[in-house]
Amino acid sequence: MASSVEELQKDLEEVKVLLEKATRKRVRDALTAEKSRIETEIKNKMQQKSQRKAELLENEKPAAVVAPITTGYTVKISNYGWDQSDKFVKIYITLTGVHQVPAENVQVHFTERSFDLLVKNLNGKSYSMIVNNLLKPISVEGSSKKIKTDTVLILCRKKAENTRWDYLTQVEKECKEKEKPSYDTETDPSEGLMNVLKKIYEDGDDDMKRTINKAWVESREKQAKGDTEF
Repeated sequence: MASSVEELQKDLEEVKVLLEKATRKRVRDALTAEKSRIETEIKNKMQQKSQRKAELLENEKPAAVVAPITTGYTVKISNYGWDQSDKFVKIYITLTGVHQVPAENVQVHFTERSFDLLVKNLNGKSYSMIVNNLLKPISVEGSSKKIKTDTVLILCRKKAENTRWDYLTQVEKECKEKEKPSYDTETDPSEGLMNVLKKIYEDGDDDMKRTINKAWVESREKQAKGDTEF
């Protein structure tokens, strides 16, 4: 059975074929949006797969090899909490003993839409956290960090004060909104594409329907031809 990533890649190829054939602006806009959505989903799934593989490899290391290491490896931080005030988005990272390391060992770098944290030499390991594509822009100059007992507090200063963030990142927003119609994890990855094309077809005029029909038939013929070559 093909993996969800393989299915998404097939969907992406089909969307590209349809996009090449489409001439109507509304059709092209809808297909372009669907192409971007599929590419983002593929990227997210590949990142999750790589992270799981790295974690499995890390867990499989024998104790005899790990024990002598004192400077250690870098651990990716994935657990955190966050809330907000009118002026700041606050991210809380729990790291036992972080308040005992030298202040220069805790480094945070901010950009307008991201931040990355590096904690060096904490209990023989380093810890890193990178958050890209923040939901909204932040003020680099107004952002900072605070070290509390067993906790690093990252303060991202909102560029637009008194605005509410429903999500921390743009990717989180897209994932949550995509999950709203259905929480069935077994749903066919092609279903989203089919729904988009169906809506375009139903709302379109005769010219648009003929364009979609022609592109769809040619796409299927090309796919069938490709299958028979193997």
